[in-house]
Amino acid sequence: MHRLAGKRAVVTGGAQGIGRGIATGFAREGADVAVIDVQPDEAGKQFVADAEAAGRRGFYFRADVASEAEVTLVIEAATRALGGIDILVNNAGVVAECPVAEMPVAEWDRIIAVNLRGPFLCTRAVLPTMIAQGQGRIINMASQLGQLGGETMAHYSASKAGVIGFTKALAREVSHLNIGVNAIAPGPIETEMLAGESPEWVQRKLSQLPIRRFGQVDEVVPTAVFLASDDSSYYAGQTLGPNGGDVTL
Repeated sequence: MHRLAGKRAVVTGGAQGIGRGIATGFAREGADVAVIDVQPDEAGKQFVADAEAAGRRGFYFRADVASEAEVTLVIEAATRALGGIDILVNNAGVVAECPVAEMPVAEWDRIIAVNLRGPFLCTRAVLPTMIAQGQGRIINMASQLGQLGGETMAHYSASKAGVIGFTKALAREVSHLNIGVNAIAPGPIETEMLAGESPEWVQRKLSQLPIRRFGQVDEVVPTAVFLASDDSSYYAGQTLGPNGGDVTL
């Protein structure tokens, strides 16, 4: 049985990495999926092909989630294409390393704009539709570094801690409207983003993980499917952590 049969989902940052895995996983579970990303159209075509291979409709829209104007237009386009939006996954994100003492303000602003402003803009854009429908699911991708903090990654850690706080606050606002709001805080997952980290960071992080390895995208996708499905009906404002034991709260 497909757990998301007939659902309509939007996944930001869904052209690669964890987002691509989630978008494809949703299609395999019966959802029509629109991906929003800044990657070239070729990456979007590949996802659309994957969705169609799963027997579902796939759409790709290029947009910067940090831009209010672009988000407004792309959510309107995705809503028309899908016929509504039942699920939003705020996954688009960027990462970088820089000590605070050396960090340019522009670099701080860039990380916060994509990782925290983006989820706010996309969520604000889909909420009227979800409220009118009387149901919805919003999944925000945080990070274990938003819970622990990360050396040379204060801007990224702050943005993801903000996502967790945003998730908790939004859940208090809309849970009574049958809109589920939760977050996923993965540990380090083998994706294009992780490949950009320095060798020193990689070795340090591996030594800190109780499981002594990085995760795979397929180890995160089931958590997203669960939170998008009716099985998560009593979860509100929670942060689930496929993190290899990096956070053991």
